[in-house]
Amino acid sequence: MNKEERMYDIGFDELVNIADASNSIDPEYYHTYNVKRGLRNPNGTGVLVGLTNIGDVHGYIFDENEKVDVDGRLCYRGVNVSELVNACVKENRFGFEETIFLIIFGKLPTKNQLDDFRKFVVNSMELPRNFTEDMILKTPTPDIMNKLGRCVLGLYSHDKNPDDLSLDNLIRQSVQLISRFPVLIAHAYSAKMHYYDGQSLYLHSPQKNLSLAENFLYMIRQDNKFTDLEAKILDLCLILHAEHGAGNNSTFVTKVVSSTGTDTYSAICASVGSLKGPKHGGANNRVIGMMDEIKENVKNWDDDKELSDYIRKILTKQAYDKSGLVYGMGHAVYTLSDPRAVLLKNYAQKLADVKGCSKEFELYKSVERLTPALFHEIKNTKQSLAANVDFYSGFVYSMLGISKDLYTPIFAMARIVGWCAHRIEEVMTNNKIIRPAYKNVQKRVEFIPIDER
Repeated sequence: MNKEERMYDIGFDELVNIADASNSIDPEYYHTYNVKRGLRNPNGTGVLVGLTNIGDVHGYIFDENEKVDVDGRLCYRGVNVSELVNACVKENRFGFEETIFLIIFGKLPTKNQLDDFRKFVVNSMELPRNFTEDMILKTPTPDIMNKLGRCVLGLYSHDKNPDDLSLDNLIRQSVQLISRFPVLIAHAYSAKMHYYDGQSLYLHSPQKNLSLAENFLYMIRQDNKFTDLEAKILDLCLILHAEHGAGNNSTFVTKVVSSTGTDTYSAICASVGSLKGPKHGGANNRVIGMMDEIKENVKNWDDDKELSDYIRKILTKQAYDKSGLVYGMGHAVYTLSDPRAVLLKNYAQKLADVKGCSKEFELYKSVERLTPALFHEIKNTKQSLAANVDFYSGFVYSMLGISKDLYTPIFAMARIVGWCAHRIEEVMTNNKIIRPAYKNVQKRVEFIPIDER
């Protein structure tokens, strides 16, 4: 290191120290000014900031002003998601496209409407000419979520009417983006595997006779092969992740950015950035990492005591990432149960039986069963704790042979449906920019001339 570089490093370290001292806030101020950190009330409920017709996330009720835990329920446009999923399973059909129609248009489609909509979706999957080469292959990135955000912004340039906020234009843009997400993700994944992992480059075009779930498996697999069960399980995951109310972070971001009057591509790109975070869409990756560590360190998976001892180490910040969190356990709204996790768990067991992963599935069940009591003991709380959808989704993806690189992008591939519906609702029903208040707690500082500092 030469003298100039060393001086720069010393100067930069000093700047970091100055910034560190200037970016701390006394936690007591939050109590003094009754600030709802994270837009959460002291009892854990969310601060009410808006109204929506789209998703209803129900995990507790109030009885005489007391919060009472109840079994979780999730509804899309008033339709219980459990009924939607069970109907698809009973009739042995794919349901993600039907879910898209319900969330975007607000009603269940007739058979003819659904057939026409499926054709509209599959015909909208094709990317603009040379888009994959120019936007994905020429500038590959190791993180597919970052590439996805860049691609979303890039599509603005290929839209002949990108800034029009009329309802018909918003719907057109929304369906096109929803349809193109599987292709963008699949091509970005192939580029990542080629340029960063040294594997052969393969780019498959979507097939018009396949559903979105089938097309995604077709495009990410070099031999294009997949089973009907694999595609149906992925379809289920897409249905369960498609929407989760306006209060989840990435959807709230959609509404905040949309309230400014900006274009669809800017709003959705911001939501992609939000979902990337490990506290949001990246949580299923953390579950897999945590479970891998448990499998390595617990010799007898059937021994509750040995397994409990290791979970205790995780909760006391002695193991895994030392955060004190058992990833996949607990939710901001759901208390007694997450309906998505309940549904996914049932089908995860079916897939585990077929894939020869039954022993591993039993380990997941044991961690889910043992964690709540250990959590109550160590954290000294009576707070209800149940598995959330992230607990089993990563396990399902791993059984499908899907790379960890794709776990959060698959979440985005589903959740863009909710993002687009909430963007349309925000633009159509609210004419005010979202602008909450912040209390400034910086003490008055007198200006000092530069020569006297």
